[in-house]
Amino acid sequence: MASTNDLKNGLVLNLDGELWSVVEFQHVKPGKGGAFVRTTLKNVLSGKVVDKTFNAGTKVETATVDKRTMQYLYADGEDYVFMDLETFDQITVPGGTVGEAANYLLPEAEAIVATHEGVPLYIELSTSVVLEVTYTEPGLQGDRSTGGNKPATVETGATVQVPLFITTGEKIKVDTRDGRYLGRA
Repeated sequence: MASTNDLKNGLVLNLDGELWSVVEFQHVKPGKGGAFVRTTLKNVLSGKVVDKTFNAGTKVETATVDKRTMQYLYADGEDYVFMDLETFDQITVPGGTVGEAANYLLPEAEAIVATHEGVPLYIELSTSVVLEVTYTEPGLQGDRSTGGNKPATVETGATVQVPLFITTGEKIKVDTRDGRYLGRA
């Protein structure tokens, strides 16, 4: 248990049996009446964002989230298997929990896996990853670096919009948050 005075960004709360991460908080002391804390909370599992107000000093239940750096080993059907780099224990993370991050996961890549009571909640990748282009249409004579974009399939199977001058076999840097092309690697 913690008080609303102890809230900070990234803290995970257990409210009504659901886990919520504090995205933003603000202590407010109006001219009259009691102080309160205005928060923006994000559901850890569904990603839903809500605004919630607590009276100052109210007790809230915190959840212990264990974040560990793990190495991605392989896909097992719909699931993904990760290995803890310290204990070498293996954990299976459901495909729904991995979500869009699967588009940027290469074997032996490191990721942060967050768990609560042994249940995987989400994974965090580094902000960018280097991937090889496995297929893209060839550029045409006269294409310029600022000309436009074309789709390219990368080694993980994801499709990324790349400039016209990129060819099959090149390594490119991709933003894992939104799938943007960042440049050649």
